[in-house]
Amino acid sequence: MPNSYNSFEDIDNQLKIISLQKQIYKQQIKLNLKSTKSSFSATSIKSEVKNTLQVKLLEYITTNLIKKFR
Repeated sequence: MPNSYNSFEDIDNQLKIISLQKQIYKQQIKLNLKSTKSSFSATSIKSEVKNTLQVKLLEYITTNLIKKFR
């Protein structure tokens, strides 16, 4: 359903709103991109790998201990 406008002023106002929305979306994309880049930093990846290895090692140790004491 298209908008109906009563004057050129209404059209101008709607165009300003659309322009502001576009700027907001662009800024949101920029922030999301920065956030994504920081989550892929070397420190972040290193930390994730370390945590994963710790969990896997703990799982391995506990399963072997359980098998040993059965």
